[in-house]
Amino acid sequence: MAAKKTRGRQKIEMKKIENENDRMIAFSKRRSGIYKKASELATLTGAEIGIVVFSPSGKPFSFGHPSLEAVANRFLGLNQEHPNENTHLLVEAHCRVRISELNQQHNELLRQLDEENAREKILKQNRKGKETQPHWWETPVNEINHHELLQMDAAVDDLHKTFFAKLNEKTVAASSSMAPPMYFHHK
Repeated sequence: MAAKKTRGRQKIEMKKIENENDRMIAFSKRRSGIYKKASELATLTGAEIGIVVFSPSGKPFSFGHPSLEAVANRFLGLNQEHPNENTHLLVEAHCRVRISELNQQHNELLRQLDEENAREKILKQNRKGKETQPHWWETPVNEINHHELLQMDAAVDDLHKTFFAKLNEKTVAASSSMAPPMYFHHK
């Protein structure tokens, strides 16, 4: 069975995240989570919902069902009756369906973005780990077991053969018609 690659869902301490990049990622994920829950609540119950959130950098984000303006107007008691209520209901129903579709697409894109960010983080960690490891030829011989020594010997032998094959290729290509080609042989 393969080792677990991630730590899974972790409980985090409720305090401000100090690292700005991590804070922005957490804001984005949690904001999309709130929007997803609000969308589900509106879809399942028909509730009207309005959310306004300001990012740590001050950028406003909002979610409203059927719209933020409609929810705010209702909250403030500014709803006005429409002369053609049936047309309004059809338009509103169409808007709700479209908004629901767009919310689903948005949530899917956020999920894909989260996967890509996680993949990028793993690749960066792997790259960082490889930079600190010595190359196989730099490892002291007394730290290598017999099987690893045989693998290293085979790798050096392959490298040697490849080197001489390339050297002979280049020698033949570079030799003129007057001078006989020199061939190098692997010992």
